[in-house]
Amino acid sequence: MRSVRFLSDRRPVHDLTYDDVFMVPRRSAVASRYDVDLSSQDGTGTTVPLVVANMTAVSGRRMAETMARRGGLAVLPQDIPLDIVAEVVAWVKGRHPVFETPITLTPHETVSDALALLPKRAHLAAVVVDGGAPVGIITEADCLGVDRFTQVGQVMTTEMVTLSDDVDARAAFDVLSASRHRLAPVVDAAGELVGLLTRIGALRSTIYAPALDAHGALRVAAAIGVNGDVAAKVERMVESGVDTLVVDTAHGHQERMVEALKAVRSVDPSIPVVAGNVVAADGVHDLVEAGADIVKVGVGPGAMCTTRMMTGVGRPQFSAVVECAEAAAEHGKHVWADGGVRHPRDVALALAAGASQVMIGSWFAGTYESPGDLQRSADGRAYKESFGMASARAVASRTATDDAFERARKGLYEEGISSSRMFLDPARPGVEDLVDEICSGVRSACTYAGAHDLGEFSDRAVIGVQSAAGYAEGRPLPAGW
Repeated sequence: MRSVRFLSDRRPVHDLTYDDVFMVPRRSAVASRYDVDLSSQDGTGTTVPLVVANMTAVSGRRMAETMARRGGLAVLPQDIPLDIVAEVVAWVKGRHPVFETPITLTPHETVSDALALLPKRAHLAAVVVDGGAPVGIITEADCLGVDRFTQVGQVMTTEMVTLSDDVDARAAFDVLSASRHRLAPVVDAAGELVGLLTRIGALRSTIYAPALDAHGALRVAAAIGVNGDVAAKVERMVESGVDTLVVDTAHGHQERMVEALKAVRSVDPSIPVVAGNVVAADGVHDLVEAGADIVKVGVGPGAMCTTRMMTGVGRPQFSAVVECAEAAAEHGKHVWADGGVRHPRDVALALAAGASQVMIGSWFAGTYESPGDLQRSADGRAYKESFGMASARAVASRTATDDAFERARKGLYEEGISSSRMFLDPARPGVEDLVDEICSGVRSACTYAGAHDLGEFSDRAVIGVQSAAGYAEGRPLPAGW
């Protein structure tokens, strides 16, 4: 059984958060961070260990498409009706594994229409098509100082290059670089639009491998709760093509979860089944024995969660992941670390603790790809609204079909923030920007440990415990002393 190695001979007697620990560098033969393989070994088929949390304000079709293209996985929330889940899964699986799905407009649509759609993509551009063929590009810059009812065809940029749909990423980058264009429509032999590729997107395609199913389509996961006819829901999700099933409830170590997992196994899905959340070994043992392949770890570390302040229930996340990963390894199973990561170091430490993947919510909420509408604060800063899945806002949505009395009763109790502004980082406004930052940190951490892959990383990592001053010492000071 694997066990986390601490710098001290003895494991600390008190529980630890990510801030409480650090990793000690070891002798390494890994020459480059690009020599590190970040593929998970938990059966989900991801090539980077990042999972987008099943939060309504975070995970949707655009997020799922983008994350899968870069090797991660997004989990669709359990509040989405099953027919919509099937529609989203089909849409994601119909996307190209390399080329982005562009926003399209016709020349006769208005600048107002364009401005409403452009924030749906991090590059803030749309392709103008006429009869299926691209005739121009429109960006936010083209719309500045223009009457909102002006037709797109009057302000679009017609000086563009196009790429053929058989172009490789390096050649596409060279074309865009030489022509000084940051993006280009991708067309088939008939000149019809099939996608869009940015210069940085072409570059990323040489670094990341998409998470693909056996048919070469992008992977996507979906969550269900523990109430209702679980077996029937699972059947419909499997039929829709979901690649990973997440059975999700805030308190995962309960009889209803065990019963739900037994119902899932009665359907005998061939896809990985994730269940949670728990924070201790006995919860892992019970959920694995009930049918879970992967156990989700974390109660209360998330930015939108008030569970610990409301109930006193939870556990510091690093220690929870360590104990649960060791328990899962006894069964040959895995854990996902869910919540509490705010920096790339936290993701690396969760993986060093034994997690096969790290689930991220609020950090990804403040990106162009999250489902919410882009808004502006009084000082002009862009933000998206986020909320916890046990908050009054989420409960109201989840109980929309109940009668007024039941909705009112359930609305009395909440354990989550109903509205929080997640500001977009101007330097990293897209989820791919954050994936770059996180994966750069994790790859580098692996080189410091002398690990070629994530399995070696958790085996070779040596963890030390630090004071608050030790953590503060490691923070950069961009503004000087």
